[in-house]
Amino acid sequence: QVQLVESGGGLVQPGGSLRLSCAASGSIFRVNAMAWYRQAPGKQRELVALISRGGGTTYADSVKGRFTISRDNAKNIMYLQMNNLNAEDTAVYYCNADITGQATYLSYMYWGQGTQVTVSS
Repeated sequence: QVQLVESGGGLVQPGGSLRLSCAASGSIFRVNAMAWYRQAPGKQRELVALISRGGGTTYADSVKGRFTISRDNAKNIMYLQMNNLNAEDTAVYYCNADITGQATYLSYMYWGQGTQVTVSS
């Protein structure tokens, strides 16, 4: 059974840093593209950053220069290093991954349970 688990969220002051992790486990043949999404109260979920299996990245304009997405294919873990955080970054951050199942050989989008990031003084 495929599962995504996020960790690393918490409370941080404006200008501070935080590092999120997402670990994929289960009956996995291959983890393809992975991404971080976030959803603030009363707002729609938005893409924060995406990373392909080969390492190509895409960032939302609001986080360019501040956030860095990375992954360890051997361990099936994705990271999001967040620097110079501000109040607008407050949201629940979700891990997303396109995964090919070992049994079905079909690709499917999986979601983690989310981790809360709160930026406040």
